[in-house]
Amino acid sequence: MQMTHNVNKKRLKLLDPKTVGLRPGVKIGKGEDNKFYLILDRKSRIIMKDGFRIQKQSDAILTVYPGASVSIITNAPVCSKTRVFLEKQGITVYALDQR
Repeated sequence: MQMTHNVNKKRLKLLDPKTVGLRPGVKIGKGEDNKFYLILDRKSRIIMKDGFRIQKQSDAILTVYPGASVSIITNAPVCSKTRVFLEKQGITVYALDQR
């Protein structure tokens, strides 16, 4: 069964995280033009500790797909310091659209 998510009215194909060396619980979506999205569907706030983990996951994706861009899609609030940290790393934060 093919699972998809929507972000900015674009459909994302969910990938197997093992293909980039990540644990099975991580949701990775691939959009158009070599763009990858880490999907964080949770209620609790994303803090700096999560930001460091997201950066490592992003680095794993970029190792396998050099030249790609990585963003996160989440429905959780993001700490302002974490948002600034992620943006400095080139990781954009989007809201999760579950329609």
